[in-house]
Amino acid sequence: MYKRLTLVLGAACVALMQTACQHQQSATPAAGANSANSAPTNAVASTDSANSGDTNTQVYQVRGIIQRFDDDESVVIKHEEIPGYMQAMTMPFDVKDTNELAGLQPGDVVRFNLVITSDAGWIEQIKKTGETNVPSLNFREHFRQVREVELLSEGDKLPNYTFTNELGKTVRLHDSLGKPMALTFIFTRCPFPEYCPRMSKQFAQANAELKQAAGAPKDWQFYSITIDPEFDTPTRLLNYAKTYKYDPERWSFVTGAQIDIDAITEQFGVAFAWRTGSISHTLSTIVVDRNGIITRIFPARQWTAKDLTEAVIKAGQTTPAE
Repeated sequence: MYKRLTLVLGAACVALMQTACQHQQSATPAAGANSANSAPTNAVASTDSANSGDTNTQVYQVRGIIQRFDDDESVVIKHEEIPGYMQAMTMPFDVKDTNELAGLQPGDVVRFNLVITSDAGWIEQIKKTGETNVPSLNFREHFRQVREVELLSEGDKLPNYTFTNELGKTVRLHDSLGKPMALTFIFTRCPFPEYCPRMSKQFAQANAELKQAAGAPKDWQFYSITIDPEFDTPTRLLNYAKTYKYDPERWSFVTGAQIDIDAITEQFGVAFAWRTGSISHTLSTIVVDRNGIITRIFPARQWTAKDLTEAVIKAGQTTPAE
């Protein structure tokens, strides 16, 4: 049974977001850049994490306001612009040493180091500043009100959508009926390794595992759906797909009309917040059986390639309807 949902994306929506990522014009860390209207926000290399041996590690000094604590290991912070890497926004961060959260509460202004490696990101050295009014943190995020949609759940039928894949070919989701499917949402300029890059890396790992796993189906189909269709052309999606050594017979990177992107993301509860030049959004990954029935929805990023592999194997065990 479908549930009706009108997604009005405003400040209350951000309070419900469990994970987010965003894009901007450049996703290359820039050392020595200063944030306007604030004390310096620089790329540094003075922490233990920066000297851990990962040559791809970048460390940024950031200031922000604590919004809430999602769990024992993460905190949602409204932070200033990180020049050359990320615009000002509200998002959750994993915490390296949770003892550093002791004594902190929502509303506190803090400084911290954001550590970015090739495949992970977290914050550390979190210090309360004692500030009460930081003009650069008074920004407002802009949201869109979207039409009423059918919110989908496990057990519902996957709707049909028409997209264009990385090869410029038209694809329809229902063309894959009869196969087990998995879908996720990404965009190519997403910089934070724990979000879109993690989804793509785990899709790549699951594809490799399915080719080796006993009892795995031989005909699965993966879809990575961009939420940034204006930028993510088929050519850009193809270049992105190649970085994950994708198999075009099993994995499609697709774009489409904004109205269709809006519709499918809304149906899976993927929320958006838009600022000039940026997107923040939640995550969702979906597994569908051979009859087009949604068998598993993985919210946020709390799943592994093994979880996805097992879910696809199970979905592949269904008998196609006549």
